[in-house]
Amino acid sequence: MFLTRLPARVALAACLLPALPVAHAQSFPSKPITLVVPHSAGGTSDILARTVAAEAAKTLGQTIVIDNKGGANGTIAAKQVASSAPDGYTLLLATASTHGINPSLYSRISYDAVKDFTPVTLLATVPNVLVIGPNVKAANVQELITYIRGQGDKTNMGSAGAGTPGHLAGEMFKSAAKLEFTHVPYKGGSPAITDLIGGQIDFMFTTIPGVLPHVKAGTLRALAVTSPERSPAMPDVPTMAESGLPGFQAVSWHGVVAPAGTPPEVVNKLNAALSGALAAPAVKQRLMEEGAAASNLNTAAFGTFIQAEIAAWAKAVKDSGATAN
Repeated sequence: MFLTRLPARVALAACLLPALPVAHAQSFPSKPITLVVPHSAGGTSDILARTVAAEAAKTLGQTIVIDNKGGANGTIAAKQVASSAPDGYTLLLATASTHGINPSLYSRISYDAVKDFTPVTLLATVPNVLVIGPNVKAANVQELITYIRGQGDKTNMGSAGAGTPGHLAGEMFKSAAKLEFTHVPYKGGSPAITDLIGGQIDFMFTTIPGVLPHVKAGTLRALAVTSPERSPAMPDVPTMAESGLPGFQAVSWHGVVAPAGTPPEVVNKLNAALSGALAAPAVKQRLMEEGAAASNLNTAAFGTFIQAEIAAWAKAVKDSGATAN
């Protein structure tokens, strides 16, 4: 009797198995989601992640927990998510570092920025701003170029660290304007800004939020932003292109990726929730305060964007000579 009934049971199981992924997608999410942020709490990346996640959670019906996992230019966080189960419950806040710069910066990297992840959506772009300290007498980018040429390699450019977007934006500036100056890497943006105000370094490229209060107070001067358009946070500050360096662009960005193999139905749900969050007026306003512009892409377009970013930053890394093990 058992032998005669076995084929029917096998057939029933075979019919049920294909439905499992669909059923999983329909019930997703059934528990909290973790969004791993490759930076410490309090910075632009963390604020952006928490702002968008809180709004998206309303649509998903589940909490999105922020897990700050800084270190090694984001490689620690990226590796953690790449190694996680592809079920949509562990996501990464991908950045220009993790999915643009690192593939060229590191000779040995613990993850593949393309093969190990499924793109979900681009959240926002964040321009860098070129700021000068009180010792530099320049009213615009061209006057800064003249100043640097007069000083030679005695001019010091600070950055949040070797291989960071701010450092590489400086290297692009050096190449575009045919300049020579000394790069001084710091362990983070805050100490570099402190030394810029104090006159220990002459200029730097950094994200807007960290320097905006100092620019408003007059202790630092903003000369140009590195995005194609002016930033709403600094509408009176021209772009680098407007300042005589056509085509100059060095924009930081933040997006969400999932481990490779995450079901398309789950990715689409996440994309819809995040895109809806970015459309919320309160979210747009908070991002603007951080110098960020909300931007969402479908998964295919975001994948194309990531590959283009890897190629674009590769030249900057090569020109800078920056490396990391």
